[in-house]
Amino acid sequence: MPEALLTEAVTGIHSPDPLRFAFSNKRSAHAGGMSAMVSPDERQPLACQVLSSEKAPEKERCLYIHIPFCRVRCTYCNFFQYASSQKLIDEYFAALEVEIQRKAAMPWSQSAPFRAVYVGGGTPTDLTAEQVEKLGNLIRSHFPLTTDCEITLEGRINRFDDRMFESALAGGFNRFSFGVQSFDTQVRRKAKRLDDREDVLSRIQSLSATNAAPIVIDLLFGLPYQNLTVWQQDLDDFLSSGAHGVDLYQLIEMGGTPMQGLVEKGKLPLPAETPVKASMFEYGVAFMDRHHLRRLSVNHWARDNRERSIYNSLAKTSTEVLPLGAGAGGNVGGYGFMQHRTLDAYIAAIKSNELPIAMMTKSAPQAELFAEIKASFDRGFLSAEHLKARFGKDIYAYCQPLFKAWQQNGLVVFDQEYLSLTLAGSFWAVNLAQAMIQVLQPVTAAQHAA
Repeated sequence: MPEALLTEAVTGIHSPDPLRFAFSNKRSAHAGGMSAMVSPDERQPLACQVLSSEKAPEKERCLYIHIPFCRVRCTYCNFFQYASSQKLIDEYFAALEVEIQRKAAMPWSQSAPFRAVYVGGGTPTDLTAEQVEKLGNLIRSHFPLTTDCEITLEGRINRFDDRMFESALAGGFNRFSFGVQSFDTQVRRKAKRLDDREDVLSRIQSLSATNAAPIVIDLLFGLPYQNLTVWQQDLDDFLSSGAHGVDLYQLIEMGGTPMQGLVEKGKLPLPAETPVKASMFEYGVAFMDRHHLRRLSVNHWARDNRERSIYNSLAKTSTEVLPLGAGAGGNVGGYGFMQHRTLDAYIAAIKSNELPIAMMTKSAPQAELFAEIKASFDRGFLSAEHLKARFGKDIYAYCQPLFKAWQQNGLVVFDQEYLSLTLAGSFWAVNLAQAMIQVLQPVTAAQHAA
């Protein structure tokens, strides 16, 4: 590996405190790769060709269904699409039902069972109870699913009453993911989250106690007004909630969010800086260890074996994901798909008997390797043998100068078999994955060109 590639942006800096100072900030929410755009006139015929394949895929596969509505836009959110309106939701749901039936009937969809289904948003629980039940039944009646398929419904606790829960269970949903973000009432109100701490905690406790399905929550750290004391209470509240799993995500400040505007106007304090978020992560990892929760990834823990997090684990690999709904993204047959984000464009495409594709990309030849790297760092380790067996090249050996620099900087420990992330490496896992992809791009691109 050329030394010129080993810049501080790739290796981090040598610091007595790599957890807080190895990098200046997290690069992005997810590590990226390379792809080539498909021209607009080629999208429809090419996508239909891909989805007409009857060959059983070698990879596992998942479904992702997007519900692009929210009653309130959270201040940190950069993905808000539509304020919830029952008229809009009804029109959208009718179009979604048509897309589900149409795509499910295509040969590719019927060629093998799906391992996991994720209904995300937006706020899927802004659908009516009847629509949630119908959606689950549509999925199960039209798509082939594995016998242990994980079917997740994402949503808010707000208005998620017993009728909604019972309807979702009747529809076949067997996992529920709620974006709590913080239990603290002040933090929640300033982030435009609905319901106070006592209501959220009580409802999570009630749902978890039924043992009807795994209940999983997301917690964000680094929000305005969320200091270390508040964060510690958030974790205590998670434990007392009885939820079966938890994700700990650091706040990534994205431009254009309401939070940015409120901070600039002096209406919100600055979110936590990276060193403070690192301390929150450190406390969170120690908290999970102390209470013997099982770690499924660098930021996800399970209380017991009921929580499997199948979709989240698979979606970070080269697993194929069939997208449905406005704003949904996925990848099938070596192509990436992004569906129309606007309801007008999405519904018009469905009515015209077209696939609602806004953008389509051809995955780079190295895409599977890069996906494996991202998945490995999300798991917390790289396997030399696995990389060599799967990709036929000794990538692990090639990257050892990079691994050595990371080890000297306190981010990993490695030998000839495994590279394992330290606590600091886990915090900076996305940076490390992106750095490894970056140094491999020139050599892998040259190999494929040859």
